[in-house]
Amino acid sequence: MNTVREKPSTALSGLYYPNKIARIVLNTLQDICGEGATKATLHMAGLSSLIGNFPPDNLEKLFDFAHFTAIQAALEEVYGVRGGRSLALRAGRTAFMEGLRNFGALAGAGDLAFRVLPLPAKLRIGLPAMASIFNNFSDQRTTVLEKEDHYSWVETTCPCCWGRQVDKPVCHMGTGLLLGGLHWVSGGLEFRVVQTRCMAAGDAHCEYVIYKEPLGER
Repeated sequence: MNTVREKPSTALSGLYYPNKIARIVLNTLQDICGEGATKATLHMAGLSSLIGNFPPDNLEKLFDFAHFTAIQAALEEVYGVRGGRSLALRAGRTAFMEGLRNFGALAGAGDLAFRVLPLPAKLRIGLPAMASIFNNFSDQRTTVLEKEDHYSWVETTCPCCWGRQVDKPVCHMGTGLLLGGLHWVSGGLEFRVVQTRCMAAGDAHCEYVIYKEPLGER
């Protein structure tokens, strides 16, 4: 059922991201895709009211998860499943690098004391700090579990797949946000992140596996 024609439910979730996160993501999409393509995506998502009227730059929790999901589904409508996935990954990654890293929980990640920590310590401190951004500023509920060779990033409320019904994980913007966060926290390393569970595919929660061993420096 995971096709270009599949659309999320139009019902609102009653769960919210702060305006600031939505604004960062929308500005990032506009930078990547251009103004015209962003307008087309918002129109396809049923969010024409946002054209030229992005959410204000504040932390009020007013951007419904259903709208966030609709934008990602619309990317697949406009660019095809593969193209939409690629853009969602890129947008999520860039959004973190351009904006979310400045949230309080990660403000110290650029300090010298943090930068000189060994990689395992950076991940052990940085991943829960990333989760706290979403737990504290949004209705996304995230738990980080450490395993032998990886971390599990578990979301019991997800803004990326609300109301969708698919046959495989589709939270590509969430994967992108994690990739951007890991790059920042680690000081420039790349990691393998795989979404293994997705509520839109019938799972009880969304889950990403973050492998501890970096792929290499860039």
